[in-house]
Amino acid sequence: MLKYVNILFFSFLLSQYAPYFDGDLAYEHLLKQCSFGPRYPGSKAHVDFKNFLVKYLENYNNQVEVYEHEIMHPYDSTNIVLFNVLSQYNLNADDRILLMAHWDTREIADLDKDKTKRDLPILGANDGASGIAALMVFAEIFSKNKLQNIGVDLLFVDGEDMGRQGELENFCLGSKLFAAEKKYKPPKLAICLDMVADKDPEFKMEYFSYLQAQKELFDIWNLANSLGYSEFTYELTGPIYDDHKAFYDVTKIPSIDIIDFDYPYWHTLEDTPDKCSAKTLQIVGNVVLEYIYRMDLDE
Repeated sequence: MLKYVNILFFSFLLSQYAPYFDGDLAYEHLLKQCSFGPRYPGSKAHVDFKNFLVKYLENYNNQVEVYEHEIMHPYDSTNIVLFNVLSQYNLNADDRILLMAHWDTREIADLDKDKTKRDLPILGANDGASGIAALMVFAEIFSKNKLQNIGVDLLFVDGEDMGRQGELENFCLGSKLFAAEKKYKPPKLAICLDMVADKDPEFKMEYFSYLQAQKELFDIWNLANSLGYSEFTYELTGPIYDDHKAFYDVTKIPSIDIIDFDYPYWHTLEDTPDKCSAKTLQIVGNVVLEYIYRMDLDE
């Protein structure tokens, strides 16, 4: 606990530009999402949380759009609806950053140790709720601490986790649909937050991010380390197909992924809130906010 306090105090001294990111509040948002149960497309919890999310965002912003996409489920041929939710800040700014995270959870626990439970849906505390929890805190911050020169778009993307192993065409469906519609001002950079609440975090440089936005990737990692966050390491991971890659493939806009993929509970029924940490959420939130508000001053 003392180490956590020292880290936060040290980063506060170095952080001269960004508002405070409340990791405890983000963790509360994570718990709230999980209280709905598994939130996979086609489920009642999926619609219920979407409605809750939209009302939450409208408390802080009148620039909230919901994009509905009726699609055929890739594996059972039923019709389902995906909902991409976009909340925009400083809409008049031409220079923009897109922050995205997926809010859907996986329909099957296909990597669970108990093979008899692999057809059950997961709760998705880290893989789903963590990135959304950070974006929900950002929504409040951007509404109260106005950006002057750049705009930020928060994209709560759906249908990320519907695919099966080795079938990339059925992953990241919402981000592909959003990118193709082009109902937005093109950002100069997209940042995806995925699995950002592990209690034992290590954020390595993801390979596609390195190829797609090398300068921005190093800028963020250098900033994180200057703030004392050694959890952001310079080790390069293998390629991870995530919403940043799907978005880039359509738009060619530089896109990176902040992800801790070394998470043993991924795609299992054990991906629950007790595996997650307010401290880790605070680290990631601080780094992203510091990057954005420094960029706002530099424009």
